[in-house]
Amino acid sequence: MVKSARSYLANLVRGGLIGTAEIVPGVSGGTIALVTGIYEALIGSAGHLLSGLRMAVADVPRGAGLSRASAELRRVRWDVVLPALIGLVCAALIAAKLLEPVLHDHPVASNAVFFGLVLASLWVPISMVGRPWRASDVLTAVVVAAIAFVLTSLPPTSIAPNPVVVALAAAVAVCALVLPGVSGSFFLLSFGLYETTISALNDRDLGYIATFALGAVIGLGLFVKLLQWLLEHRRRITLVVMTGVMAGCLRALWPWQTEGRALQAPSGDAGVIALFFLLGVALVTAVLLVERLVLRSRTTAESPTEQITRVS
Repeated sequence: MVKSARSYLANLVRGGLIGTAEIVPGVSGGTIALVTGIYEALIGSAGHLLSGLRMAVADVPRGAGLSRASAELRRVRWDVVLPALIGLVCAALIAAKLLEPVLHDHPVASNAVFFGLVLASLWVPISMVGRPWRASDVLTAVVVAAIAFVLTSLPPTSIAPNPVVVALAAAVAVCALVLPGVSGSFFLLSFGLYETTISALNDRDLGYIATFALGAVIGLGLFVKLLQWLLEHRRRITLVVMTGVMAGCLRALWPWQTEGRALQAPSGDAGVIALFFLLGVALVTAVLLVERLVLRSRTTAESPTEQITRVS
């Protein structure tokens, strides 16, 4: 009983760490899940949950599939998912409350930190592509980055937070949980909805939150499965495109720009802003180093048979 309580508490804390990471652009909730050891349980459970719900909706009304749906739902690691989800939501609400005044009062410094966070996290998809990068990989990444750069140059009014845009942004952002190293909040920044979403959480804007949640569910049901398939069957090109998207969208985080998103040269306390940028780089670098050490220690602790099984 004590061991079970400790396990629930540990998963609650892990969920809290993931929720905090998801609020900070450039820090990946997927990476935190990997480091804390619940990544595979969460992703596997999401797959079983979606399969079970699909069977329940499609087959049960026709008088079939109830046992199959129940079997899929029983395979969900509820002992991990539920406490982690509670911790994630609570931590996200607290982090949003703390971040909103910082974003409002110190936009240049905030963007400098976010720029450093995302720039450092580019190493994740780049390294996952493998070496060496082919000329076609570089060309693809550059083209995608150019497209993302242009799209993030659009004035904020052209991507106003109507329900369709909010749902689409949530659907894309939730995919970041599948791939460690990619930040969901970063995609919200690219859509121009980061501060809007933070404010909606703090103001308990139920309409906005419901729309966002609906988009996240749709993304989880559609895009996550697609991304999993792409990573399994088209892994290299998927990671190359993702690298280009992240690189191009860095434009949205440049600290010095007008309200219409026109870029400006560094001004004011540029030296202090540079320190905030380095802080962002250092934070992601530290997370990635911890991730590597944890994975290395797990590999060392495994028996040769376990390592072969995990790789296969």
